[in-house]
Amino acid sequence: MILFASDLRSIPVSAVNVVEALQEFWQMKQSRGADLKNGALVVYEMVPSNSPPYVCYVTLPGGSCFGSFQFCPTKAEARRSAAKIALMNSVFNEHPSRRITDEFIEKSVSEALASFNGNREEADNPNTGIGAFRFMLESNKGKSMLEFQGRVPARPSRGLRAVPEVLAHYSHRALDDDIRNQMAMDWVNREQSSPGALSRELASTERELDEARLAGKELRFHKEKKDILMLAAGQPGSLHPNC
Repeated sequence: MILFASDLRSIPVSAVNVVEALQEFWQMKQSRGADLKNGALVVYEMVPSNSPPYVCYVTLPGGSCFGSFQFCPTKAEARRSAAKIALMNSVFNEHPSRRITDEFIEKSVSEALASFNGNREEADNPNTGIGAFRFMLESNKGKSMLEFQGRVPARPSRGLRAVPEVLAHYSHRALDDDIRNQMAMDWVNREQSSPGALSRELASTERELDEARLAGKELRFHKEKKDILMLAAGQPGSLHPNC
């Protein structure tokens, strides 16, 4: 269970210094031995705009991403709004009940099978997407979900191409530049064979990102996808405006 915007709208953004508290939370995790490969720095990204409402995204050291979910008349408020929901989810995911146990694994695998119309044999085969997901959960037994999200290994041939829906749904690991560029070129090639596909997918992804942000959901997949599509759209001759 993730805390959504409806759980937080009643909490005043200015009630605490959430930006400072969020940074201190991750510094505390690092000081207690958390394996944060890129350090405890919390990264904020403002969406360029000359007028409200302003939008801000925050990426946590573990890889998860959240965004401002309230109407923010200033950039500072947008930053605090993003920090607030990120802090609440960071704290919530540290609760012992969110740690990966045998019961948690079975429930998650069953949900994955139901979501993607899979069968039980897939869950027992590490060469399938759901099987790989189960293997990763079992390899991280005892850890919190945030720790797991930050440790999911990069598996381009299995995770990002063969079964993108599974890893996209359950992991929020930041992609490296090589994988991001490769996926962008895939979209450039798709656009060449089907003019207009890239612009349609970009418009759809932007809508999904906004809907997820306003609902207070985790945004890593949506934001990564938008960034990849924007990268593809920036390639010479990639877009066909008349389509």
